[in-house]
Amino acid sequence: MAYYDKEYRRRLSLGQSGNTLVLLIAINLIVFVILAFVKVIYFLRYEDHQAALSLFDKNVLSWLTLPVDTGKLLNRPWTIITHMFVHDGVWHLLGNMLWLWFFGYIFQDLTGNRKLFPVFFYGAIAGVISLVLSFNLLPGLKEQVHVATALGASAGIMAIAVATTMVAPSYRIFPMLFGGIPLWVLTSLYVIIDLATIPYNNSGGHIAHLAGAFTGFLFMFFYRKGYDWSDWINNFFDWVNNLFNPDKPKRGINIKKELFYKSSSAPYKKTLNITQQRIDDILDKINQKGYQFLTEEEKELLKKASQEDI
Repeated sequence: MAYYDKEYRRRLSLGQSGNTLVLLIAINLIVFVILAFVKVIYFLRYEDHQAALSLFDKNVLSWLTLPVDTGKLLNRPWTIITHMFVHDGVWHLLGNMLWLWFFGYIFQDLTGNRKLFPVFFYGAIAGVISLVLSFNLLPGLKEQVHVATALGASAGIMAIAVATTMVAPSYRIFPMLFGGIPLWVLTSLYVIIDLATIPYNNSGGHIAHLAGAFTGFLFMFFYRKGYDWSDWINNFFDWVNNLFNPDKPKRGINIKKELFYKSSSAPYKKTLNITQQRIDDILDKINQKGYQFLTEEEKELLKKASQEDI
């Protein structure tokens, strides 16, 4: 395994070596616990609980969720990243983490641990783009642009779901039910429900989900054509994590060249193995052909034998 592959697996260790899925779930859980703790502080600090929760939303949550208004978004560009790890309730978090674990486990098992986060990230970014464009350009959503926000990992998870289905569409779940349900059936229902419920509630969320699904499809489509969108993300993580890593080979240094071609000492030392049988063979060769037909090694061996009185 290459140096960076080994390092990547070691960095992502959390309960299991190289498990990106566990790391993603852990980040979401940690962020949720921190925000829940802060929310409890607000709740206990003020007598008016409704006012306390409103202050929490205004002073804390709003700085992490994605505003679809372009003016606000330009003032809070970091929310493009933070929103995908923020959830506003236990059931919201639990639902997303179950879907992430379900599809992510299959996807990571089939493709390795270096594709999961890039697909998740691309899906979430596609959700951002679709939301901002939809609320700023579509008449049916434009009136909500100043108040609408987005949070949660759903768009990224949708991308993983579709990418997983493209890798193994016939993968079956719940095998005890008539031989199992093909993965493509479950994912198709997931997509159809999102599309059908756009007019009823959480229109922006469903649009983001569909954008994530399309991104997962594009990721695998181009990957099969030989274009791996995950390369630059993984290379960036490798670079960042190894900036101060003393075990990392220095840039531009060829380890093989440094250790072998520029070394002041030989890579190994040859030791002659002197045995009575070997000496007898050399003496027989001298009797048959003469001393001049001995190789340099045989001459050296004979000389050493005479010094050691063998």
